This record gives sequence, C-alpha cells and structure tokens, in this order.
Amino acid sequence: MMARVVTVAFEGVEARRVDVEVQLTGGEVKFYIVGLADKAVTESRERVRAAFAGLGIALPSRRIVVNLAPADLPKEGSHFDLPIALAMMVAMGAISPDAIEGYAAVGELALDASIRAVPGALPAAIGANAMGKGLICPAACGPEAAWAGEDVGILAAPHLLSLVNHFSGLQTLPAPKPNLEEDATPLPDLRDVKGQESAKRVLEVAAAGGHNLLMIGAPGSGKSMLAARLPSILPPLSPEKMHTENCASTMLRHSALCAHLSC
Repeated sequence: MMARVVTVAFEGVEARRVDVEVQLTGGEVKFYIVGLADKAVTESRERVRAAFAGLGIALPSRRIVVNLAPADLPKEGSHFDLPIALAMMVAMGAISPDAIEGYAAVGELALDASIRAVPGALPAAIGANAMGKGLICPAACGPEAAWAGEDVGILAAPHLLSLVNHFSGLQTLPAPKPNLEEDATPLPDLRDVKGQESAKRVLEVAAAGGHNLLMIGAPGSGKSMLAARLPSILPPLSPEKMHTENCASTMLRHSALCAHLSC
C-alpha cells in the first residue's frame, strides 16, 4: 500500500513542493525516512509512533518507507511530522486519499498527538495556494496562514484526532480568521490640524481615490505632520491588500539594495 501527501520545504521565504510518499510492504519490520532529511526530520519516526499510540493506533508490523521527494532537496524542520502521519493514515486506510488530495500539510506532533505550532505558516499557505491546494496546519498557526487570502482553504487543527474526525465527517473544523495585533497608541488625527485647508482637501481626495502624493515644501511647512495623519482617514487593509502591500514593499527594498550594490 502506498500513499502520498503534499507538504513544503522552505528556501528562505519561498515554499517548494515536497511529496511525502509512504509505502507499507512486507519484510523486516522497520521505519525508514529517506530523501535528504536532517535530524529533526528523521526524529519524526518517534514522534509519529508516540502520537499514534496516543490515539490508540499501533503502527502496522510491516516495513515502512517514507520518501521525501524530490530526494535532492534538503529537508529541515519538524513540520514534516504531520504530513508523514497523514500519509501513513491514508496508507493504513484511516483517511480517504480523496479527502486529503486537495491539501498540503505542515505541523509538528506532540507525544499526545496534539499539533504544535511551526514557523512559516504564511509562506506555506501561499505556496499551497500556488499549487492549487489548501493548507492543513496547527490551530495556533491558523490566523497567520489565513493572511494568504480568503480563497485559500485553511484547516487549522489542534489535534490529530480532530483531523481524522473532520475527514470522516464527525466534526467540522472552523475556518480561521486573520489575526491583527491592536495598536494601543491612537493614530494622529487629521482633525487636529488647524488651517492647511487645501492640503487637508488633497489628503482626503488622495485617500478616497487611492492616489499617490508628492509633498514639497520648506522645512516646518507641515509635510510630516500631514503625512503622519493620513492613515487616520484610511480604511483598514484587507488581508489580500495587506499581503500585496508587504510584497511590494519587500520588492522595493530589494530593488533599492540591488541599485545600491551596483553603484
């Protein structure tokens, strides 16, 4: 019996597709993980074994081979625990392969089968979306992964059992919502500006129409004061727009650094 579950490996902030293939065959009873895995990944064997024991499931007395493809791509981190466990459950018949076909998965397993948070949930969700898949991730990472957009299906599970119940139809995992830390410091308010009626009108038109602004004037004429108050009249950014703004800002900084280095 063979099963496959998709996950990702990180190269910087980019997520590259990795296929977790599990094969159960006859022969010597051993558990192998191959595919250029580091120590944290190879230790998944014991975490998966303990998590299954926590659910009352015994690993099959067969030769278990877990292949992380492509084999020449280095695999690092504990987030391979969850896809390995899910692929094994598919191979054992506990989860339907069709149910998990549309998802990639990341997450670390605790010994009691709860799913611990791992870094990189947002890049993983973006990478999964680029592959046309949703993302299965720890419940603690759900609000971060949700920033990838409303069209990305996110399953944020606190426990391995909750995922099994979800795919078997016994329960439904709610879709997580993007989190945003509230800033306790109030924004400078445009109403505090006395005079400058023309400049305030320009700010209002630019904010309403999404136009660019170029502020030119002598020192002390109020440019910084007005610019600091522009966010107070702007609506909050949606997750999609915030992600777009962050990507544009990153590209702008990268272009400026390249231009500086080429000088």
